[in-house]
Amino acid sequence: MFAPEVAPALDLVDIHGRPITLHHDGRLTLLSFFRDAACPFCNFRIYELTGRHAELAARGLDIVAVFSATQAEVLRFAGQRPRPFPLAADPNSVAHQIYGIERSLWRKLKAIVTRVPTLLRGMRLVGLAGLNTGNLMPADFLIDGHGRIVEAYYGRDAGDRMPLEHVERLLSEVPSRKTSR
Repeated sequence: MFAPEVAPALDLVDIHGRPITLHHDGRLTLLSFFRDAACPFCNFRIYELTGRHAELAARGLDIVAVFSATQAEVLRFAGQRPRPFPLAADPNSVAHQIYGIERSLWRKLKAIVTRVPTLLRGMRLVGLAGLNTGNLMPADFLIDGHGRIVEAYYGRDAGDRMPLEHVERLLSEVPSRKTSR
């Protein structure tokens, strides 16, 4: 997927059964695709997004996180603490497939070797369950209030995400955002 394509529609509900809307008039949505619910890299990114959410939301950003996992698994790991943005379970990776998310054992191993500090921080969040994850890669999509992909970022390895500094820059560049909810 490449910007400025129209974002494919998804029928998502959060881990509490509430429907998820992917774009709000005038606001940007960061649609983040995560690997397994126990993925250390993914849980560290959820931790980062949670910590920065108030600031990013005030600047006009909504966040939706989609895990390739069951509802119970997402609740056990990323959803064990309240999150200020919706978490969705995609146990059959249907949404991941629609957005063209790839699998790669090599890129998973690359992340384990080259991102040791992040891996260790994430392992503190998920424990030994973080050692048993699949080969799905992460991806992030910035979607404008009209449902168009402004930016697509496919992870080069299991821990590679769109940098938050890049998201902030795009928030500054996209005109006429509504910042209130």
